[in-house]
Amino acid sequence: MTQAQNNQQAGYRYQQAFTDLASNNEKAFIPFVMIGDPNAEQSFNVIKSLIDSGADALELGIPFSDPSADGITIQMAALRALKSGINTDVCIDVLAKVREYAPNIPIGLLLYGNLVFARGIDTFYHDMAHVGVDSVLIADLPIRESLPFREAALKHGVAPIFIAPPNASDKTLREVSAYSQGYTYVLSRAGVTGVDKIENAADSAKENSPAQGLISTLNAYNAAPPVLGFGISTPQQVKEALAAGASGAISGSAVVKIIEDNLNDHTKMLSVLSTFVKNMKAATLD
Repeated sequence: MTQAQNNQQAGYRYQQAFTDLASNNEKAFIPFVMIGDPNAEQSFNVIKSLIDSGADALELGIPFSDPSADGITIQMAALRALKSGINTDVCIDVLAKVREYAPNIPIGLLLYGNLVFARGIDTFYHDMAHVGVDSVLIADLPIRESLPFREAALKHGVAPIFIAPPNASDKTLREVSAYSQGYTYVLSRAGVTGVDKIENAADSAKENSPAQGLISTLNAYNAAPPVLGFGISTPQQVKEALAAGASGAISGSAVVKIIEDNLNDHTKMLSVLSTFVKNMKAATLD
C-alpha cells in the first residue's frame, strides 16, 4: 500500500461509522475500558459486552504504571491489569480478538508515550495497524513534539488523535484540527479523568459552554468530528454533550467503576455494563 493510500485509510472506520450514524439521526456513544482489567479473559468478555450492547466505537487503554492524566478509578484499573500480567504484547493479542469479533467497529487506543517509545515508534504503529487499531491518542504528547508519531501513524494507516482542551489558543485549535483524523477529542473540562456529579441544569449548562465554543471553532477549521469526553457518566450528560454540538460522547471512569464494583461477580459485571451502555446509547438517538 502506498503512503497516499495509507493516509487515506487512516480513520476510515470512523468516517463510515459517523456517516452511518448520521443517516439514522444518531450520534456516537464510545465507552472506555482498560485492556486487561481485571484480567485478559474477562477483559475480552467486557469488550464484547460493550460491542453487543450498542457501543458505536471503542476507546481502549493500555495499562501504564504512571497514568498522569487519569483519576483514581482508571489508575486502579491500570494497576489491576498490570498485576494480572498485562503488557503491550498481551494487549495486542486481545485487540486481535476484538477485531476478529467486530470487523467494522472503530477501535481507538488511549495511552502514554513511554509505551510507544518502549516498543519503538514505527514498530508500535506497525503492530497496532496489523491487529486493526484505527486510532491512537497519546495522552502526554504535546502537539509540538508529535511529528514523528504522526508520521509513523499515517505511514501505517492509523489515525492520530489530539485533544482540544478548554481555553486552548487559536493556534492549538488550528493544529488539533489539522492533525487529528478519525475524530477530535474535546475535553469537557480541565483536570484528570473522573466522574463528576452535576447538581442541576444550570451547572450543567456552565460545564457545556466551553465545549460549545470549542466545538464551534473546531467545526470552522474543518476538524474531524468532535467527541466530548471527561466526566460523562449519565444519559443526561450524553444529551448535553450532543446539544453542545458534539458528534459523540466518551464515558470512561463510569464504565471502569462498574468493573471495579463487580470484581467478585463477573456475570453481574457484564450485565450491569450492558444496561449502562444501552442507556447511554439511547441518549444519542434524535
